[in-house]
Amino acid sequence: LFAALILAKAGLKPVLLERGKPVEERRKDVEAFWENGDLNPESNVQFGEGGAGTFSDGKLNTAVKDKYGRNRFVLETFVQYGAPEEILYDGKPHIGTDKLADVVKNMRLEIERLGGEVRFGVRLDSLNIKNTGNGDSKKLESINVTDRFLGKAEVIECDRLILAIGHSARDTFLSLNESGVMMQPKSFAIGVRVEHSQEMIGRNQYGELYKALPTADYKLTHQTKDGRGVYSFCMCPGGCVVNASSEKGMLAVNGMSDYLRDGINANSAIVVTVGVEDFDGTDALAGMRFQRKWEKKAFDAAGGKIPVQLFGDFKKNVVSKEFGNVRPQTKGETAFANVREILPGEVADSIEEGITAFEKKINGYSRDDTLLLGIESRTSSPVKIVRDDTMQSNIKGLYPCGEGAGYAGGITSAAMDGIKTAIKITGGK
Repeated sequence: LFAALILAKAGLKPVLLERGKPVEERRKDVEAFWENGDLNPESNVQFGEGGAGTFSDGKLNTAVKDKYGRNRFVLETFVQYGAPEEILYDGKPHIGTDKLADVVKNMRLEIERLGGEVRFGVRLDSLNIKNTGNGDSKKLESINVTDRFLGKAEVIECDRLILAIGHSARDTFLSLNESGVMMQPKSFAIGVRVEHSQEMIGRNQYGELYKALPTADYKLTHQTKDGRGVYSFCMCPGGCVVNASSEKGMLAVNGMSDYLRDGINANSAIVVTVGVEDFDGTDALAGMRFQRKWEKKAFDAAGGKIPVQLFGDFKKNVVSKEFGNVRPQTKGETAFANVREILPGEVADSIEEGITAFEKKINGYSRDDTLLLGIESRTSSPVKIVRDDTMQSNIKGLYPCGEGAGYAGGITSAAMDGIKTAIKITGGK
């Protein structure tokens, strides 16, 4: 979106291809999936206008070093198109899922007003590449797409393509690999979502002032005895756990909060980093296959519902039978299952050790009725699409960009990478 906005402002009339639907229609598909389990593989929590970020807490903090002021530009742009003004001065800015959808829509309307074109339901299938005659150098010539709304395949002439596909476009990763686009396997993290009472988190962080202060969050890390790092990720105060699946027969979860963060539970991913040493193979798509393997186990464990287990039973390696004081707050149905078995053994052991250690920082964190829901497997892209100093891949004219290409880790950093890529194309600063 930000790449297209910058190009449109430069008068270049970009064409933005979105495999999913406009955010208004996409929201209906997602809510229908959460209600009845009928997954639309092209319109879900991962695919559609705004990508995976549209259904999240809308966190905007980033650790990216920013000497060009792009972070500030991103925040100001969000405010311009409907985000709350407080994100300009809040130390931990967030928009919330409910507000972010309108911001995304307004940005699209501005791109169109400036002469850009946004086409929905158009999926990139493959690249048409030609040899330049200069050694092994290759260049993008056109792309093959499928327009589901028109019901036909189409070839679009194109010598410059910004490839901002998100971290879940597995069919696109396969196609790029077959086309000879240089890619590498990338480390990422997997684990579970944990749910606690938000009141418990608030009292621990603020004491009796918790009701008068913003909804409490936390950030936790632990080094296990085996040397693995366990950490909280994408913590959602007052939020819910969502079924974030995008492929039939596989299941992944994520966390989400609305702007007010006023739900009764806090949830966070508790994850462990995995890399090539954990994958079956060292090729570019080994991490993607690893994700699919464990997501299938998660789907099978509870018949497509979100598997849930109490931490006390996770430690005992038995299926839970009843909830304690914490009840799941989810989008999508849950069912008791052995969450420990939908994780690699070393990851499960690390999570148990980590949650136990976190008790020293937050009283009650390792209570037996703490809920574990799985599997959190989409923390970042499992591949990195190699690019050079001009932001192009080994195929000239192809610009890998954002989280899916392995160069960002959240809404703000992805937006900044989109800006950076568009500036390279326009020759600006």
